[in-house]
Amino acid sequence: MPESNVSTPYAAITLGSNSFNMLVANTVGSKPTVIAKYKRKVRLAEGIGADGNLSEDVILRGLDCLAMFASMLQQHKIAFENVAVFATATLRVINNADEFHRRALPILQHEIEVISGLREAELIYQGMVATTQGDGRRLVIDIGGASTEFIIGDGSNVLFKTSVPMGCVLFNQRFFNQYPLHHIDFEQAIDYVAGMLNEHREHMLALGWQAVLGASGAVQSVVSVLQHRQAPAIINLEILQAFRAEILAQSDATLSGIAGLDAEQAPTFASGVAILMALFEILKISRLDLAGGALREGVLQLLADRIAAK
Repeated sequence: MPESNVSTPYAAITLGSNSFNMLVANTVGSKPTVIAKYKRKVRLAEGIGADGNLSEDVILRGLDCLAMFASMLQQHKIAFENVAVFATATLRVINNADEFHRRALPILQHEIEVISGLREAELIYQGMVATTQGDGRRLVIDIGGASTEFIIGDGSNVLFKTSVPMGCVLFNQRFFNQYPLHHIDFEQAIDYVAGMLNEHREHMLALGWQAVLGASGAVQSVVSVLQHRQAPAIINLEILQAFRAEILAQSDATLSGIAGLDAEQAPTFASGVAILMALFEILKISRLDLAGGALREGVLQLLADRIAAK
């Protein structure tokens, strides 16, 4: 019997260290078809204090976004059991995560599931597979606000996965917090990435890959600037070095002199470029393309499969 029926709607919510996302979809045939997208740059990792607690103003920023999501769930008439809420790095590490959960529950009406870095890596890869054409061995990189995931796979088969505690929001605090920026800021950031990847580098290079895909806001920012400039949406080291030169020429954190850079993307642009530059050098990457999807699409596929199995 053909699977032509359209399912009831469902929603995948992901609470990242940089962005909160919500996708609403129906299943058409056997694949999720997105009918609405909601996103807000909450920058949760920005609020992690020296004591390991999330600051009150950033908690409120997060709760405000969850209130918006709750309103959209009602608007789309999503059944309670058709919602999944997954959180990543920041809610993994903060000391007052219980407080955030306690205050979020009456707003969102759904428990937040905090997933491990390795589970996050798996879902990122499955989200890429579900949305990105191509075959052969692929390296997928997802640079988040407070963690970066690396996955090597063939088809839907994962050969290697890891999650490293580094990301754009954390790098802002550590390396890119005083403008104008200098070459030394980039050099220190690149050295830090090299140290963080040291234990994985040889194994990853030994596995090898035919293509590299970026599944993150950092990569999306670079690609959107290239598209604005009507340049090919392919990232290489030369392009990243040119962006570094443009960033170094800016006098303040708005980066308003960089043509095509969205004001919402500007705060983490320097960090993203630095991390990408480091990865190109350390992992000997020649080109990187934007993946069709990542974590939120992986969660959406998980939900679709879960609903289909009922």
